[in-house]
Amino acid sequence: MTASDSGLVFDIQRFALQDGEGIRTTVFLKGCPLRCRWCQNPEGLNRKQRPVWIASRCIGCRRCEQAAESGQMAWTGERPQFSEVYDGGFQNLIDACPSGAIRYDSRWYTPAQLLERILEDKVFYRQGGGVTFSGGEPLLQAGFLKQVLPLCRKNQIPAAIETALDVPLETVQEILPQLDQIYADMKIFDPALHRACTGADPGRIRENIRWLLKSPLKSRVTIRTPLIPGMTASPENIAAIAGYLVSLDPDVQYELLNYNPLAPAKYPLAGLEYGVPGQHPKYTPREMEVFRKAAENAGVRRLR
Repeated sequence: MTASDSGLVFDIQRFALQDGEGIRTTVFLKGCPLRCRWCQNPEGLNRKQRPVWIASRCIGCRRCEQAAESGQMAWTGERPQFSEVYDGGFQNLIDACPSGAIRYDSRWYTPAQLLERILEDKVFYRQGGGVTFSGGEPLLQAGFLKQVLPLCRKNQIPAAIETALDVPLETVQEILPQLDQIYADMKIFDPALHRACTGADPGRIRENIRWLLKSPLKSRVTIRTPLIPGMTASPENIAAIAGYLVSLDPDVQYELLNYNPLAPAKYPLAGLEYGVPGQHPKYTPREMEVFRKAAENAGVRRLR
């Protein structure tokens, strides 16, 4: 299957309350061009369908090792390591595992199949809810969204997106007008720090935000900054971002997202290491107020 006729989905969360207005079904599409050191969904970074190993289910029989083809995997220590460059699939390893400890991290959906899943929750959308496409970076699968969004509209399902906007402007202009709510990240204002923490230059993101906040879509847009200790969470960074946004649209809607201390628990499953040193709790209401004041003093009038 390809991204134009099917979408690679790594999770579907029902009854979501944090991904837009009302009660929502959140569809997480795989693949992201950024490598934020604090990523909340590391299992969604890789654009390919990958195998994952669930330690709690493994019985140590190593039948996967016996079934593996050359270069497909290796058993190191107490767990299998799957090749990053192997071109074939991994279904043979999944079939060989008697306990279900190996599975794929995602599933392919056709537009009709995904719509069927979304429609299961339609009764909850009556009070302003709907479907939210998140990731990963959902705009990397623009061809799939181009097919799914008209189906949502035809079935009167409001649609939102959560995006980091590190995609071509042409993609933004083609897909975002089809959305009812747009949540876009602006994480770090300083270019050098942005590159160090996300692996990418912020220039394209700024260009896309500029276009959005100057376009007829601006009333649908909320810009978000996740508060990450030692990276994004400083009054100086918030003030710089807020000042830039206000210069584009004095009525911009801006949201500060508190730190999520639960994210590191996902990293072992994805075979990655969390990139925020130390252990940090969520910011207290008093600490959040410092960040809010920085945004308000920079001119933000509509702050969440």
